[in-house]
Amino acid sequence: MYNDQSAYPFESATYDVEPGGDRLRERRHTGFGIASFVLAILSGIAMLALFVVAGIMETATPEGLDEESIEAMAVGLGFFGFAMATLLAFVLGVAGLFQSNRNKTFAILGMLFSILTLLGTTGLITVGLMME
Repeated sequence: MYNDQSAYPFESATYDVEPGGDRLRERRHTGFGIASFVLAILSGIAMLALFVVAGIMETATPEGLDEESIEAMAVGLGFFGFAMATLLAFVLGVAGLFQSNRNKTFAILGMLFSILTLLGTTGLITVGLMME
């Protein structure tokens, strides 16, 4: 018999009953979900670092950052690249939601962090444009 009491009271695993038996097996996480979560976290941290670098570059020069300089273009390209990585993380999270018989925790978290990163980036850019 299966006992609902676990040795670990805060265990959050999801279980399936095996066909033809009363044994339980833990559902594995989706590979797409794990990739989505990791990519969303890394691209969010990288976007934040690029905002810090852009702010330092802007304040380091007395007349402000020249928008035609190589450094400004590299930061802009970095923003574009990490925004695409964040969108890819969102798509991987959606793909992870459609895998059957898998734990979808990381897929949901990856999608959530992707959305938060994109909204935060859009908000910071909007605030920066309003200040000019």
